[in-house]
Amino acid sequence: MTRRSLTSFLDDYRARGEETAFAHRRGLRRERWSYARVAGAAVGFARELEARRIGRGERVLFWSENSAEWVAAFYGCLLRGAVVVPLDVESAPDFVERVRRQTQARMLVHGDDERCRRELPGVERLRLSDLSATVSRYHCAPLQEFEIDERQPAEIIFTSGTTAEPKGVVLTHGNLLANLGPLEGEIKKYLKWERPFHPIRFLNLLPLSHVFGQFMGVFVPALLGGEVYFQQSLNPSETVETTRQNRVSVIVTVPRVLEVLKDKIEREQESRGRAGKFMRALEEAKGTHVLSRWWKFRGVRREFGWKFWAFVSGGATLAAETEEFWQRLGYAVIQGYGMTETASLISVNHPFKQSRGSIGKPLPGHEVRLGEGGEILVRGANVSPGYWDAEAQAPRRNDDWLRTGDIGEMDAAGNLFFRGRTKDVIVTSAGVNVHPADLEAALNAQPEVRESCVVGIETANGPEPVAALILRETSGGAEAAAAIARANRSLGQFQQVRRWIVWAESDFPRTATQKIRKPLVADVVRARLAGALNGRASSGALAETLARVGNIELGGAGRKLDPTATLEADLKLDSLGRVELLSALEDRYQIEIDEAKFTAATTIGDIERVLREGARDEEARPYPRTRWSQRWPFTWLRAAFIYAVALPLVWWMARPRTRGREHLRNLRGPALFVCNHVTRADQALALWALAGRHRRRLTIAMEGELLRDWRHAPPGTHWFKRLRELGQYALVVALFNVFPLPKRSGFRRSFAFAGESVDRGYSVLVFPEGRRSPDGRLQPFMAGAGVLALKLGVPVVPVHLGGLGRLKREDRYFAEPGEVTITVGEPIVFPRDEDAARVAAELERRVAALSS
Repeated sequence: MTRRSLTSFLDDYRARGEETAFAHRRGLRRERWSYARVAGAAVGFARELEARRIGRGERVLFWSENSAEWVAAFYGCLLRGAVVVPLDVESAPDFVERVRRQTQARMLVHGDDERCRRELPGVERLRLSDLSATVSRYHCAPLQEFEIDERQPAEIIFTSGTTAEPKGVVLTHGNLLANLGPLEGEIKKYLKWERPFHPIRFLNLLPLSHVFGQFMGVFVPALLGGEVYFQQSLNPSETVETTRQNRVSVIVTVPRVLEVLKDKIEREQESRGRAGKFMRALEEAKGTHVLSRWWKFRGVRREFGWKFWAFVSGGATLAAETEEFWQRLGYAVIQGYGMTETASLISVNHPFKQSRGSIGKPLPGHEVRLGEGGEILVRGANVSPGYWDAEAQAPRRNDDWLRTGDIGEMDAAGNLFFRGRTKDVIVTSAGVNVHPADLEAALNAQPEVRESCVVGIETANGPEPVAALILRETSGGAEAAAAIARANRSLGQFQQVRRWIVWAESDFPRTATQKIRKPLVADVVRARLAGALNGRASSGALAETLARVGNIELGGAGRKLDPTATLEADLKLDSLGRVELLSALEDRYQIEIDEAKFTAATTIGDIERVLREGARDEEARPYPRTRWSQRWPFTWLRAAFIYAVALPLVWWMARPRTRGREHLRNLRGPALFVCNHVTRADQALALWALAGRHRRRLTIAMEGELLRDWRHAPPGTHWFKRLRELGQYALVVALFNVFPLPKRSGFRRSFAFAGESVDRGYSVLVFPEGRRSPDGRLQPFMAGAGVLALKLGVPVVPVHLGGLGRLKREDRYFAEPGEVTITVGEPIVFPRDEDAARVAAELERRVAALSS
């Protein structure tokens, strides 16, 4: 049946029922939405729009991170005939305001990010995390049906606006369906082969504000009944871990992420002393059968998980070297080509009929030809009718050819090959065209260069190509000059790179889809060549990130921060601000930062040095986080130990008096227990006070450094001690289900582990003081306790252990009956917008109050 509108996908959603459609993280928890729940919420949101008198043709801004609620609200707008205006979550507030004025939007649907909550005058608001509560009251309300056809505008996507007025591309239902129809027809041919692997799980790293992100996050997975996992972070380790843990089949991303993951694998091989062997294996894999490659690189496959098999890359051009790398490892790399004006797609590679290096064949129904200079021209039903104009839309006739501004080639089989952008072409004073992509490929092939960007700069001799280089950690200026000379030998005389700079930061400024923002790079290059920048200022992405986290106002032209500025005195960053800054920098630069070094950093210059060191080698002794202790038979073994050994020992040695246990009667589901810390037996004492269901399903935070020393003994440890401590580690983890909570580094991953445990139905017990009290008096709570309480989103139960200080001072192991008291407080649920430091202070106050 031919689809007439995008709302027909909701029929597919209803037919899938309770199958999982979307999963995304909220705080430390993973939230899952079924297909039926998304469809129901879409209808509910349409009724909410009806109640607000927002109807056909009126615009609704979406300014939020990816989530299932985003998809439900998107479909709800389509049901009402409203036009979605999606904006990237990183959009600057002034850009959002310009879009609002231009579209005269009636409503803003926003996320939890601080910038998304800023006020916009004259606009109604709805926070997406409140969507479920909002639409729950509309289940029985009637829905006014709209006749929606393929000519109806579905969304307006803005593609520019850094300096000029934003430019919005109008996409109709028909534009999007023109690309989805051929894909749906091809997918149906292979559905019978999908059944043994069902469900296909997609990890979508693209923003839904980007039309390609919508294709691979909203529409295409539904054709397969697949599951979509949204992840905001582009951190390579987090991407690999998510892929393995959730048995992801396909990663949907941009070329930049494939390059970062490639670098991660190569660094790991180098750190293990296997770089040479790995590179030889890659060379030998050329032309071998895919099953042979799977076996040869089984170590990499184990890291990503055995179900993962393909990347879908779009939004920019993938380097041939990177594509070849992943294919030799045995993974499929599927590239698509298109632009917003063509509803994301013009051509796409067939997953089973690929042509190396090409961006695929044009989709059926699309006409593609090469114009003057090789420019790619396209026309068809997928081409936008025009750009948004509040006064009058500029329509495009169906028979008009769209000039893409891209240069391409086409082989005899009809495969399209991307060669660069017409606006990036540098026309020298000799009238010769220089394509920056050719120069960048030669530069990126040099071992000293991690990445390059070539821009055209006007000089006394006319336009010239100038290279900005990001060097690998071990390279310096002399090595950079050698890399330039070596690259020039592989280039033609007219392509020679005679001017270059070393980029001061760890990455170039990028768009939401990770394309390099060449105009910004060109500005910096011009300033450096003119001597305006001396390398002593933090600019670009680092300054923007520091400004956003520290709420610092940056001036227009300068956008610089003094490298001698301190994080605490000048930027006013407390310990929680450092945690936020660390996460923001890892996401922005797509690297892993050594937390211990970051903690020691006191100035912006220190942070720059940490960033220049790039991604760290994995700690020689990583903090162990095991999941086997939460599986059978260890769950049964632990229950037997608790009731047969631990609790009888507590009764025999302490005879504790328990108060406040009635507060646990109505506590259903997981909770976070926060307890003061005095002795090594505190875990067992806390178990004594808990109800049976919480005892059996409890994970306990333990000193991370101690657990690490047990699991990975320091170098030089005697083999007998090493074996004894390994057994000690296994016993403690199995019997008490502990996980490491380090004092200095690695705490974010421990927080994530706590979130996974809660998702599996486990409660969490932490000791927020961070160390045992020497005299029994309560120590200050660490601020991280507030972060954990807010991000877990579960009831928090304060617990106080009394009487242990006296036993400790008198060096006694046995207490008189009632001398030890265990007091359980009332559960509390904090609003998710609460300040983490205030939450930690409130928890400390409540635990202290229980002592009396």
